[in-house]
Amino acid sequence: MRVLTASDRAVLVEAADLDEAMRLNAAWVGLPGVIERVPGARTVLVRFDPSRITPARLVEQLESTVGDASPLAPQPEVDIEVHYAGEDLDEVAALLDVTAEEVVNRHLAARWQVAFTGFAPGFGYIVGDDPLFDVPRRSSPRTRVPAGAVGLAGNYTGIYPRQSPGGWQLIGVTQANLWDIHREPPALLVPGARVRFVRVGADAITGAASGAPDDSDAKRPDGGGHADAVADDLQLPAASDESGSLRNAIEIVQPGLQLLVQDLGRPGFAALGVSASGTVDRTALRDANRAVGNAPEAAALESVGAVSMRFHGDGVAAVTGAVGELTMTDARGEPRPITHGIPFATYDGDELSLRSPLQGLRYLIAVRGGIRVPAELGSMSSDTLGSIGPGPLLPGDVVRVGTDAIDAVDVHPWPRALPASGDLIELSVTLGPRDDWFTPAALRTLTTQEWRVTAQADRVGIRLLGDVPLERAVTRELPSEGAVVGAIQVPADGQPVLFLADHPVTGGYPIIGALTTASLDLAGQLAPGVRVRFRVA
Repeated sequence: MRVLTASDRAVLVEAADLDEAMRLNAAWVGLPGVIERVPGARTVLVRFDPSRITPARLVEQLESTVGDASPLAPQPEVDIEVHYAGEDLDEVAALLDVTAEEVVNRHLAARWQVAFTGFAPGFGYIVGDDPLFDVPRRSSPRTRVPAGAVGLAGNYTGIYPRQSPGGWQLIGVTQANLWDIHREPPALLVPGARVRFVRVGADAITGAASGAPDDSDAKRPDGGGHADAVADDLQLPAASDESGSLRNAIEIVQPGLQLLVQDLGRPGFAALGVSASGTVDRTALRDANRAVGNAPEAAALESVGAVSMRFHGDGVAAVTGAVGELTMTDARGEPRPITHGIPFATYDGDELSLRSPLQGLRYLIAVRGGIRVPAELGSMSSDTLGSIGPGPLLPGDVVRVGTDAIDAVDVHPWPRALPASGDLIELSVTLGPRDDWFTPAALRTLTTQEWRVTAQADRVGIRLLGDVPLERAVTRELPSEGAVVGAIQVPADGQPVLFLADHPVTGGYPIIGALTTASLDLAGQLAPGVRVRFRVA
């Protein structure tokens, strides 16, 4: 067993093989100070709370329990009905030098077990005992793989829970419900579960991989309508009074590039393929909530770019995070000044407009009482990769405002210096877990070269661009393993990707380092054009 640094809040434990990784993962249930564990093909990522346990003490605990990693108890078996008519079936047969029918028969006869999860909520990496199944990924990934598609990659079988891009070789389709937020657990395929594939005809697969939901069907916090119709979708009390006027609500006039409901996220579900998500700037969220008297974890609005909204009913609000021009206009069309970071009163009919930021990227808008939408897995946050929680808000949408707040408003601003496009900032990192996969020159380049934030950036991650790419010392394929928020993953082209809040929980590219906790919030405010320099903590 080898323990590698994954961040200042996580370690990556290498095991001899998949079986040992699964046994170690089971043996470490309930260890003090451990937040969650993410099993991989030959590793277990262990996230811990540094306020409860030191890294050295954690390693001692992990090593002392290795002897408890006894053989896993038998797991329940899940039957997956598959219609074997995937568009890559013949190509897979040719790659394996067998007939398509033999591919199907051996797939049915093999013993399969979920090794770990990742990529998307409900997606299980299912490993079998037939050595035939070692299939290369497609040279050109598809931009749209339908939900229910059954694919092969390496020695794994995987089933796409929803429509998404993907490079696996498709051999069939299933109608199995892989992810149901109302089920316990929500994932049908959990680590350790045994899987039996059952062959069915096309008539048993109505709707799968054809009429299945895609990314355009992401859940909305409401139906996009008004008043009581909105309240019904929110499963909350009516948003209008007897006269039909909205009250205790915010109406979206213009959402800008992206407007989401966010709180502090849903940690603890990474083993099911669910990232913690939550706001990318936790400092700004806490500051905004403190300003209006909410609990730190209360839900607020996170905006990329300019945004405008109308208040229904009286209240208190505050804007933190990115810095830009703020304008409040009352129902009569008269403007009044408001200040970044300072709580301000809102009156019925007021319209708040935030211009494109001059510094930073994302505004956080908190209202006294908090934004109220239905929680999923204990959080109201929107996970843009996993399509969990409310979807992006659109013009005309209405969200409810709660009535509970715990404290008085805090009128003291909490200023932070945020970068504008072209500015140079420094982010602190820890090296690992795969820094030894890179040349010494690459490690020097990581910390001495400036990296530019490109336009390829969202809540999943930021693609960085440097004059000199990071050179690999180890070129073999890395089996999928857990990844933390702030991880610096390096694809084959050597240009790093910095993971943010909605990142995939596992990945197959080596991670050279990870941001320290102190740098995470700043990373969420990096606009395209900002220059970044990394410093080893």
